[in-house]
Amino acid sequence: MDILIVDDETIIREGIQRTLQNRFPSYTIHLAADAEQAIALLRSQTIHIVLTDILMPGMTGLEMMNVSRNRHPHVKWVVISAYSEFSYAQEAVRLGAKDYLLKPIGKEVLIEMIRKLSEEIAHDTEMSEEAELLKANRKFLQEAVFQRWVQGLDTGRIDMSPFVEQHPYFYLIMVKMETDKAVFLENFIIENVLVELIERYGKGFVTVHDSKSLLGLVTPPEGTSVAQLVEELRSHLIKYLKVPFQIMSTERIDQFQSAPAEVQRMRQASTTQVYEHHASGSDRSVEVALQYMRTHYHDDLSLEKVASIVYLNPVYFSQLFKQKTGQGFKEFVIHLRLEQAKQLLMNPKLKLADVAERIGYQDMRHFSQVFRKKYGVTPSEFRQEHTGDRPDTLLSRD
Repeated sequence: MDILIVDDETIIREGIQRTLQNRFPSYTIHLAADAEQAIALLRSQTIHIVLTDILMPGMTGLEMMNVSRNRHPHVKWVVISAYSEFSYAQEAVRLGAKDYLLKPIGKEVLIEMIRKLSEEIAHDTEMSEEAELLKANRKFLQEAVFQRWVQGLDTGRIDMSPFVEQHPYFYLIMVKMETDKAVFLENFIIENVLVELIERYGKGFVTVHDSKSLLGLVTPPEGTSVAQLVEELRSHLIKYLKVPFQIMSTERIDQFQSAPAEVQRMRQASTTQVYEHHASGSDRSVEVALQYMRTHYHDDLSLEKVASIVYLNPVYFSQLFKQKTGQGFKEFVIHLRLEQAKQLLMNPKLKLADVAERIGYQDMRHFSQVFRKKYGVTPSEFRQEHTGDRPDTLLSRD
């Protein structure tokens, strides 16, 4: 029997571990300080029981249950918490928790709960182990073959007719992430959320397309589309993912041979589609970028430079910037610099070349052309109109 204890407090984890090892010495106890560690153990070990805290850094225990229960339906979940609020307990029960224990946990209560769950697991295992193994092997083979097929790779002599019979028509859904970080946890979240939605709306499966993309196939009942499924998927991923992502989907596909071309089309579409991101993070990124730009408008304000300041991919940052400000990045930089130029031009002691340099233009002629294009007058004409000062005859050839 393998038990996983998930709690960000070391003293709690180790206290439960000692109690269980003393009473059940043959059991294997695994420890995790957060949801990411726990999910890694769930995927690498055969975990039977999970005892999880609710409030932890990053993903909460209840959120972890929600995204994991479809992938690990055999796991018995127990929530341990210092909070007795009814809403927490109600949500835990809705997600299938076997028990809800309040800290501090009595040793005898803990031991009795584990004993009962162990008996339940032994009975379940005896009934379903062989059937589950057969089902899992068939599922993994199907997904592996389809993954190779849509990538244009050789599938050997495998007969595809059973697949075609099972999915005479289908839709494809691709989720692509944009980040330089490892996305082990994010892949897990997407896979579990998408699998659960596919099972609710029809039948199908999810497979990894590449290191940053997952591909789902769903065959809904005749006469229905996947629009609602896609909207629910987007809503869940906005809540759970902490990296930018895109969701793309196809129209109904009636010819199995069309799948590789449709996948290629979605990959091409991803180059122009705006990435979505959790609101607090994206708002904060643009806010920090704007503060930096207003302070350093006279320095190098290339898209790549500013994107690096807020740790975002330049393509995604450009899309996000326009979404949040209503202006393109280059357009905003020009506006910012020229507004500063207008203020500097009010000082008749500054030569036009000095004004240009102070706002980040080394070429005064280029500065004059950009200024005239935006305001309809040259810098010297603007100065004369607003100050009555005569143009600098030596440096005002604009």
